[in-house]
Amino acid sequence: MTDLSVAVGGLVLKNPVIAASGTFGFGAEYARLYDVSVLGGICTKGLTLRPRQGNPPPRLWETPCGLLNSIGLENPGVDAFIEEELPRMRQLGTRLIANVWGETPQEYRKLAGRLSRSDVDAVELNLSCPNVPGGKIRGSFPEEVARIVGLCRRVCEKPLWVKLPPEGDVLGSARAAERAGADAITASNTFRALAIDIGRGRPVFAGRIGGLSGPAIKPIALRVVYELSREVDVPVIGCGGIVSWEDAVEFIMAGAHAVQVGTGNFIDPLCIPKLIRGLEDFLAGRGLKDWEGIRGCAH
Repeated sequence: MTDLSVAVGGLVLKNPVIAASGTFGFGAEYARLYDVSVLGGICTKGLTLRPRQGNPPPRLWETPCGLLNSIGLENPGVDAFIEEELPRMRQLGTRLIANVWGETPQEYRKLAGRLSRSDVDAVELNLSCPNVPGGKIRGSFPEEVARIVGLCRRVCEKPLWVKLPPEGDVLGSARAAERAGADAITASNTFRALAIDIGRGRPVFAGRIGGLSGPAIKPIALRVVYELSREVDVPVIGCGGIVSWEDAVEFIMAGAHAVQVGTGNFIDPLCIPKLIRGLEDFLAGRGLKDWEGIRGCAH
């Protein structure tokens, strides 16, 4: 018998596959297609203190082997989430990780404290969204990471994960997050990227810069996970271009304790259940009982 379960960032997941924030809504749409209790966990849409309408359309732009997005963190706000969405999500039968974004370090603290008193299983600090006003990606600056994580750690009794960008001082930011009390590092968010509408001679997005995801970024995201998992002692959760079980195995061999699947859900709405079945077959085919035999074996 194979055991797909993993212990990661203060949680035990039934398997290492998590739906990435912003790509799975609050789970209701996918629950109409398959039993989402098969997932190891679901990261919510990015939550803010107040409701956000997000960026004006267009919000998505296809690229070769990838996808640009400029959603802008559209969400109902943390209070509406706790009162309306969270009770429904708790019926889905999997771990729930609340992804949060604040305009200031104090907003992150308020969000972490509010969610710590709720029924979510963990809080993921989004320090890396590339398509919100201001342009500053806090996760690129270790001192900012340390400040925000430290503030949140003091008020959050839930497991605290930190989602970092793939650019900037990633290693320094990961070390800063670990020192400040993070339980896990998610690596990584989308890459800052640009597309131009040649008919108008202008960027396609109103905010100009979007976030690039999909298979195009997988080798770079894999490299980030490989390097981080050698530098920090907390678990690393791999994210970026994972669309198949083979991709997931690569990230685990690079040192990841778990993986998050994002754009793969758009390519194939059944991507995650197929991926989980592939992982189970992989372990069984190799005669492995769990992930300990291969995690980080590529180091």
